[in-house]
Amino acid sequence: MRMKSHLFWPPALTWSRYNESTAHDFKGQIMKPTSSVCLPAPVHEFKKMHRIRISLLRFFRRPTTNALKHTRQKRLPFAAGFIFAVAASTIACGQDGRVSQPGHSLELLKTSGNKPRNIIFILTDDHRFDAMGFLKAQSFIKTPNLDRLAKEGAYFPNAFVTTSLCSPSRASILTGLYAHKHKVIDNQHPVPENLVFFPQYLQKIGYQTALVGKWHMGGAHDDPQRGFDYWVSFKGQGSYLPEKNGLNVNGKHVPQKGYITDELTDYALDFLNHRDKNKPFMLYLSHKAVHDNFIPAERNRGMFKNYSFNPPLTMQTGKLEGAPMWLQNQRNSWHGVDFPYHSNLDIGEYYKRYAETLYGVDESLGRILDYLKQQGLLESTLIVYMGDNGFQFGEHGLIDKRTAYEASMRVPMLVYGPGIVKPGTVVPEVVANIDIAPTLLDVAGLKAPNYMDGKSFLPFLEGKKQTWRDGLLYEYYWERNYPQTPSMFALRGSRYKYIHYYGIWDTDELYDLQNDSLETRNLIRNKNYQDVVTRMNQELFGLLKGSQGMYIPLNPDSGEQSNLRSEYGSPAASFPSYLMREREDSLSTGNNK
Repeated sequence: MRMKSHLFWPPALTWSRYNESTAHDFKGQIMKPTSSVCLPAPVHEFKKMHRIRISLLRFFRRPTTNALKHTRQKRLPFAAGFIFAVAASTIACGQDGRVSQPGHSLELLKTSGNKPRNIIFILTDDHRFDAMGFLKAQSFIKTPNLDRLAKEGAYFPNAFVTTSLCSPSRASILTGLYAHKHKVIDNQHPVPENLVFFPQYLQKIGYQTALVGKWHMGGAHDDPQRGFDYWVSFKGQGSYLPEKNGLNVNGKHVPQKGYITDELTDYALDFLNHRDKNKPFMLYLSHKAVHDNFIPAERNRGMFKNYSFNPPLTMQTGKLEGAPMWLQNQRNSWHGVDFPYHSNLDIGEYYKRYAETLYGVDESLGRILDYLKQQGLLESTLIVYMGDNGFQFGEHGLIDKRTAYEASMRVPMLVYGPGIVKPGTVVPEVVANIDIAPTLLDVAGLKAPNYMDGKSFLPFLEGKKQTWRDGLLYEYYWERNYPQTPSMFALRGSRYKYIHYYGIWDTDELYDLQNDSLETRNLIRNKNYQDVVTRMNQELFGLLKGSQGMYIPLNPDSGEQSNLRSEYGSPAASFPSYLMREREDSLSTGNNK
């Protein structure tokens, strides 16, 4: 019997955990699709699949006895189709990197010499890297308790996120994975069920775990999540002031009684008060603040009204050399200073309201520190403070986040741990949100699983040296809701930053951060830096390939679009001169192609 080659092709070649299209397994049963989408594999991967297909065809066409021939004709095509489908899915969706241990095991190797500590991880929303009093970026930023943490603990001046957006960054913190691997690429869709959160590993060795505050992964739900014994959260972004949705406390919905930062702190202290004092604990306090629209506690409202805002240099027009067209156009958009949130918002007054809201978070930290001191827990507890992403207040003519510029991707990070961290420690290495899970597991005496993209920075806190990354991978995937920001991939090194855009007719960017910390001069076309561009391009794609990131993840459309421009704002950007040609040249070039 001559086998028809199409029998060996599965109905679709884009599989994830299961076939993403309507596909059948080798028994002809419909396979359940998952929510994520895999794009087709590159051409060279399909060539590999073609070679597998040919090999299978040759195998089934080999001469056989009549007895074996009947069996082979009847049954083996189904097995062959299944084998090929598995091979095809493995190749076509090689981007589906490991996100858990074999068998979903929660068993981890223990490290030597580290006595498990209590852990408090405090996460704030939209807290930009320099919005701490001791950095003196603006005269109205007052954070006495954060300043205390920096003075008595460790300060990380080069802390970053790998995606500057709430949900993706939070998923990276919990999993130690890049966004292209955990697939939480926007604020609209839920966390895949196959992900493992680091508190699950802590639970396994006897830690009591709690999440108090913002979850914000999966849209409008607040259900308790795996890995947490104690749970207090709210739907979506929540509300600074009481509203109808209230809070979910250990699976039961209750009213929100007061200002959200204060109330979350009350619940955090409730967990600490009622814990089993014979077991270590991990508290994950995730504030709503300082997410826009900023609302300070009534006691702090107006406390900075008489201060002046010092606008960043690049808030002005004409201060950027070689800026991409998309950036110039975004100035007049939802996320631009000409039309911020489609309004006439005063950026300076907005920043001062932000500072007043942040002051409430600092007060919360003070309450936590006071409690630990009263209970004699300061010496046995490691505290990590971090922002989930940065925030632009006029830099490059923008507001908010998402971009790969410093004000967007840099975040505050402080660590306090008597007996581990020497007071006044400054860690200059580039660390990121993907390093939080491995570090906290290390603090608990566990070796991080190999599948995590991040690494433990605990040795730096202990004053030790270790091999570290040369550059940090940054990624952001275009959102239909906010179409003014394109997909981008960046490599942030100790001196240079290379930003590579995808799916847009525009220029890439290169900045010398040592000589141009404000990122005003794009060196991408400067002939003196072409070796740097080439090297960083290769390193960027090497990181993407090595972490199964050579694809663009997609999600179905969800939510509304914020895509308007003001007729009174900046005009659309013109194409740069290096892309323009005389009419004769254009016609000549076109005829040669």
